[in-house]
Amino acid sequence: MSDIPYSSAVRELPEEDRPRERLARLGPEALRDAELLAVLFRTGTREHGAVALAEQVLKRFEGLRALARASVEELQEIKGLGKVKAIEIKAALELGMRMAVTPDKSRTRIRSAQDVVDYLMPRLRHKECELFQCLLLNTKNEVLKTVDVSQGGLDAAVVQPRDVFRPAVRQGASAVIVCHNHPSGDPEPSQEDIQLTRRLAEAAELLGIRFLDHIVFGDGRYTSLQERNLM
Repeated sequence: MSDIPYSSAVRELPEEDRPRERLARLGPEALRDAELLAVLFRTGTREHGAVALAEQVLKRFEGLRALARASVEELQEIKGLGKVKAIEIKAALELGMRMAVTPDKSRTRIRSAQDVVDYLMPRLRHKECELFQCLLLNTKNEVLKTVDVSQGGLDAAVVQPRDVFRPAVRQGASAVIVCHNHPSGDPEPSQEDIQLTRRLAEAAELLGIRFLDHIVFGDGRYTSLQERNLM
């Protein structure tokens, strides 16, 4: 690891210490967040090199999590970040999130609430409003499809049983798991969450579809209503 300050302009760094060269030589995991952003930028400004500019971006948004939520317009408010660089940042972060939630060629099998968390947490934990999703499963509990059922404001997503089970019936799903996030970061289910869960359980029984769980996501935490015996 080089001891040259990160605020140095890339052009002033020895070639072996430049982010692109280090990535090619050591792999992307060896680079810090600012260096990875600098690779995307390619160039900096007259005042700051690409790494220093990347540091400013991370400082402005206090890390990658808030950066992922920033709009192209918000990114452009930083001096030195034009529209092209802002778009490149958004595209790279979106690709990372999509890769985190994209299953392998073989279908993902759900065996526990933790499997659902691993599958959906990377995207749901960053949402600023409630997003209610439904996992449609086959008889082997393999994921057939993930359906966005409802997206609400900061407080709640409005969900009706028909919105959950209509796509399940169309896809021929044998089982469903529903989940939503709490933008507050606290995954403790509300009374409304518990009431909705029981309504969904009743509807699933009438339709002959297995209703396996309702999972509430917080910031890195979750609550399974099935594990809490609230179904």
